[in-house]
Amino acid sequence: MAYKDEKLHEVKVFKDPVHRYVHVRDRVIWDLIGTPEFQRLRRIKQLGTTYLTFHGAEHSRFNHSLGVYEIVRRIINNFKDREHWNEKNRLLCLCAALLHDLGHGPFSHSFEKVFKLDHEYYTQQIILGDTESNRILEKVYPGFAQEVADVINKTHSNKLVVSLISSQIDADRMDYLQRDSYFTGVSYGHFDMERILRVMRPIEDQVVIKSTGMHAVEDYIMSRYQMYWQVYFHPVTRSAEVILTKIFDRVKFLYESGYHFKLKPTHFISFFNKEENLQDYLNLDEAVVHYYFQMWQHEEDKILSDLCERFINRRLFKYVEFDPNKMMNSWVTLTQLFKDMNIDPEYYLVVDSSSDLPYDFYRPGEEGERLPIHLLMPNGELRELSRESEVVEAISGKKRTDHKLYYPLDRLEQAKKKDKKTVQQIMRILHGQGDV
Repeated sequence: MAYKDEKLHEVKVFKDPVHRYVHVRDRVIWDLIGTPEFQRLRRIKQLGTTYLTFHGAEHSRFNHSLGVYEIVRRIINNFKDREHWNEKNRLLCLCAALLHDLGHGPFSHSFEKVFKLDHEYYTQQIILGDTESNRILEKVYPGFAQEVADVINKTHSNKLVVSLISSQIDADRMDYLQRDSYFTGVSYGHFDMERILRVMRPIEDQVVIKSTGMHAVEDYIMSRYQMYWQVYFHPVTRSAEVILTKIFDRVKFLYESGYHFKLKPTHFISFFNKEENLQDYLNLDEAVVHYYFQMWQHEEDKILSDLCERFINRRLFKYVEFDPNKMMNSWVTLTQLFKDMNIDPEYYLVVDSSSDLPYDFYRPGEEGERLPIHLLMPNGELRELSRESEVVEAISGKKRTDHKLYYPLDRLEQAKKKDKKTVQQIMRILHGQGDV
């Protein structure tokens, strides 16, 4: 029997709090789960620093990846024998679903921002490089790894297959909304996924939704909107990300300045020098990063020591509403006042912005172009979702942006004894923008 057709002796199951069970029968999938590259995802949190806000958010990219695989498995089971669905694409879909997040690094977005990396690039590198994952994929047939990489990269010629993994209603989003809702303990991410799976239909270039399932899709869209603003962009979580980013910034600055570390940043040096390779990337996980932060609390450099202690012990920055585009004079004044008090504004006065577009209709040629959700009407016509749903139409194409200014209130309170007048001036400016 060819490797691609090989089945396990019996179905293996992973007990899952969101989907109840994740079912594995294909030998290829079972072997991929066992690779070092996939097992590494157990050591990467799905929600980065969100556990410092919602204490239950300790789930991993490993959990999520299995969940996306399970949703795709259910979708293609429902597609069997339907027009436009080719069963030959089954294993391709399952592998792409399982491996779509393989390239995430520790505290993904903060790490990527400082070192100018892209987890999607590393996903491709792991799938196509000298890895166990690549060797398993190539056993399916020569070139299969490239096909999987192309699906994840949204460049595969089969747009229907791509849309299962990446679209405005895909398995990735359906899993993370429910999973993140479950582990954070909020109710915003709940929607009727079973209903959506039942009304999904394959057409030539994408998945569409039977019009009878429109209200379930409305619920899904609003769940996503609420999760972004109540969980993903939570200001306390963003405060932790600000500190995390500034730790990496400081270590990079110190390294380039020739500072003598008590604990040398060995795992990061190749990234500082822009000489990193795939193995350097795979050697990093959040356990490694936490160890460095734990040890750097005792560095001679006061800024690095303080930032690491804040992150480890959750002494986060406070925040106020602050739009730098409208409040440039206040920003300049605050920066100078912080310098006057010997508090480095580069690390202790930070504007952070969040923005999201909950749903968008088709805008051909635009950057980040994304296909809309189409409803399949009883007469066979396709109608774009926002043309049928007043709920979705109300938020379509509307980008919401939020700006906050983060600062160490405890440092200001300590300085008040020495420089009461300056601190009062700072607090007046801050109070003018929002509550402290």
